[in-house]
Amino acid sequence: MKVWGVTDKGKIRKENQDAYHAEVIIVGEGEDSGGCALCVVCDGMGGARSGNVASTMAVEHFVRMVKGRLALAVKIPELSEVREALHEALHEANSVILSRARSDPNCADMGTTLVAAVALPDGRAIVVNIGDSRCYMLRSADGSIAQVTKDHSLVEDMIDRGELKREEARYHPNRNLITRALSADANTTPDFFELKLNAGDFLLLCSDGLSNEADPREIAFELTYGDADTVAARCLDVALSRGAADNVTVVILEQ
Repeated sequence: MKVWGVTDKGKIRKENQDAYHAEVIIVGEGEDSGGCALCVVCDGMGGARSGNVASTMAVEHFVRMVKGRLALAVKIPELSEVREALHEALHEANSVILSRARSDPNCADMGTTLVAAVALPDGRAIVVNIGDSRCYMLRSADGSIAQVTKDHSLVEDMIDRGELKREEARYHPNRNLITRALSADANTTPDFFELKLNAGDFLLLCSDGLSNEADPREIAFELTYGDADTVAARCLDVALSRGAADNVTVVILEQ
């Protein structure tokens, strides 16, 4: 199991409000131990300063909480235990963001998206998201790619209601308006997805700086061809070559 990550402010923005973490940690003890991947991407909002504060705080507190729970395991945990740890970590991250927003006027409107994945040694995995940062899964057996998460956004709601076609959503003027986030004013209910990864399968987590510039077929191409060590950088290059109007963050997990 391997992980990679890269982030860039893009071609237009002056500040990078994205934050990420990608790590393989050892879970369990002795013969009941193994490598467990923990990946997180957050896309901050609320102005240059506070957006960066929100995403950085979310990643730091989320990772600390999840790693703390996993460190207590004496064997590889069940997905239900991982889900509980992720839910508690989200609650903790939201609490610290709320506290900072209430105590610091400069951070009053800050918030952040979050998408995270935990993959266990046997291929069991769980993904959680809130907002419009995404997770894709690519099957190595046939090169097929699927979007695991569903955006919590205005345009996604419009698609669900039949008011907008999916191909139109990418260019809609309100495509960046999200309906859920870690923040003071948004719905903070996350979605969870349980997966089974086979050897050689990939998960790709990204901020909308990538998904706004590259469609799933292009992402699948980069995951399928070339050195896995350079996939994240090549996906970033695709976004940058098209102007990268937003910050771009890409995290790759290979089972």
